[in-house]
Amino acid sequence: MSVTMKLEGFAELEAELDRLSRAAGKGALRRALRSAAEPLAERMRANAPADEHALEASIAVSTRLSPRQRKAHRKTVRDDKASVEMFVGAGPLPQAHLQEFGTVSNPPQPWARPAWEAEKDALLDRLRTELKAEIDKSVLRAEARAARAAKG
Repeated sequence: MSVTMKLEGFAELEAELDRLSRAAGKGALRRALRSAAEPLAERMRANAPADEHALEASIAVSTRLSPRQRKAHRKTVRDDKASVEMFVGAGPLPQAHLQEFGTVSNPPQPWARPAWEAEKDALLDRLRTELKAEIDKSVLRAEARAARAAKG
């Protein structure tokens, strides 16, 4: 199954990020991604099987992966120091994917895919709003810092 999406406005986003230092830009991106992704994580937690409290407790929004997850992760922006990645899903539980897809003896109990299907469009809308707000705040802080430095 393939998904086709059309995303616009990246030239404008890049121009706004260029007004910030690399650290400030990455911070703004991380805050926006975390804020926009949290409702997806909440829906995943709500969809988690009721008898799997460990699964529900492990679902998070994070920039980090467990060593096993990191080994399986194909980094698409391998050496790009300006990139930001955010992950939403279960922690290092070996049974998480077994719950989602089932086994020979246990039927699937999907919790991640239905959450994604319900939230994907809203997540992009939230991300747009959050990115604008975070970048605007960061630009204002940088301009205020530059003005203070110019006076002092």
